[in-house]
Amino acid sequence: MKAMKRLLLALGCSGALLCGADMAAVHSVYVLPMSQGMDQFLANRLAGEHVFQVVSDPKLADAVLTDRIGAALNATLDGIAPIAKPAAADDKDAKKDPAVKNTLDNPALSSTFGRGKGTFFLVNAKSREVLWSTFEVPKDTTAGQLDRTASDIVSRLIHDLKKK
Repeated sequence: MKAMKRLLLALGCSGALLCGADMAAVHSVYVLPMSQGMDQFLANRLAGEHVFQVVSDPKLADAVLTDRIGAALNATLDGIAPIAKPAAADDKDAKKDPAVKNTLDNPALSSTFGRGKGTFFLVNAKSREVLWSTFEVPKDTTAGQLDRTASDIVSRLIHDLKKK
């Protein structure tokens, strides 16, 4: 029984270290468009605090910062860093609608309407793994409050990076 507890503890610790290693591999981030311009405030804080290099070309990013996950995010990530698919799957996808490749080509998929308010995710651009998330709702939509909220989010991210 004691050996089992030690094994579970060791596995739990290794999982935490693995997650930390994934975030440690992130050096550059692309901030996806968010409602009320929150992406601009977050990019400013991330760059100002030297947490990550903020890039304007999503193809250069190790991870993306977004306020939603799901089909639209996956479509965006497919445009940034496509996951290699078997040839048969590529043919099937090409027959669908070639005009709708990703949210960068289709603004309707990147609509801010209906997004979860206050949730933010750091997602690995290649593996699609959520590396970090937080919940922080701005008290209002004034520039000062959005900047304070972005500062709180980045401070939490810095704290979590140091913890691991």
